[in-house]
Parts: sequence; C-alpha cells; structure tokens
Amino acid sequence: MNIAQMMKQAQQMQRKLQEAQTELSNAEFSAIAGNGAVTVICDGQGKFKSIKLEKSALNPENPESVDNDTVEMLEDLITQAMQKATSDATAEMQSKMKSLTGGINIPGLF
Repeated sequence: MNIAQMMKQAQQMQRKLQEAQTELSNAEFSAIAGNGAVTVICDGQGKFKSIKLEKSALNPENPESVDNDTVEMLEDLITQAMQKATSDATAEMQSKMKSLTGGINIPGLF
C-alpha cells in the first residue's frame, strides 16, 4: 500500500469519526429512577443535559405540598451544578491529554 492510499484511508477514518461524534452529541439518553420521580437526560457522549423531578421525589408523603416553583428551582440548580462539574472534568481531561500528546490533536481522545 502506498502512502497516498494510507493518507486517503486516514482522512476517511477521521471524517467517519467526526460524523460519529456529531451523531452521538445529538443523541439523547434518559434514565428514570424512583418509579418516575427522577428523570435524567444525557447526550450520547455522556454529557449531562437535564434533570426532571416529580413532586414525589421531594416529598413522597405529601407531593402536593411542593409547589412548582420549588421543583423548577431545584431542577435548575442541579442542572447548573452537573453541567459545571462535567465542563470542569472535560477541561481537566483535555489538559492532561494535551500534555501527554505534546499538543497534537488526536481525534477521538477528547
């Protein structure tokens, strides 16, 4: 196999990898816990997107005592904290990988 063919195959593989990453970032996966009391949604890359809480998750004995504003406030706070933690973890991982690869961008590593 000559070098031109190898380069062409490498470019095709890189393009397919980028397409797969885009497809995964657009996908959504949800998980439900507590008989539907909590629903979490992540993208296909494992990044947290949102959380949905039912009133019963906050007060199982008397869910109607919980107002909608409280539920929305907690959802927003949890979402912000999870997104910040995910962002910080991703930035740290990218920094470590960059130092290991000498700054070379290797698709699929981060």
